[in-house]
Amino acid sequence: MTDLINVTASLLTIAFGLFGFVAPRYTAAALDLAPTTSTMGLSEMRASVGGLFVVAGLAALWLNEPLAFAMIGFAFVGAALGRLVSLIFDAPPRRKVLIFGGIEAVLAVAFLWANPL
Repeated sequence: MTDLINVTASLLTIAFGLFGFVAPRYTAAALDLAPTTSTMGLSEMRASVGGLFVVAGLAALWLNEPLAFAMIGFAFVGAALGRLVSLIFDAPPRRKVLIFGGIEAVLAVAFLWANPL
């Protein structure tokens, strides 16, 4: 069961990361991020929303170690926590934050439940 959770959650991490990596304009629009006069935002999407998660998921699958999968879980805890703080202070679109934050929270729980330290 642990292997199934780890592989599934890693593949979801990679899939979500691929959106930011190969479709940064689509991802930026989905996150309500507006382009400016620079393309630096697209670079940021490919790096922090895309490549980071693609490589983290691939690395965890390659290493196949509980700690590698748990670390992705901790990254998702941080993302979900950021969404919660944003709900308190920023008044973002609640539905989007709850959807994206919910996905992050579910992946965090899956990775950490399957790979207790």
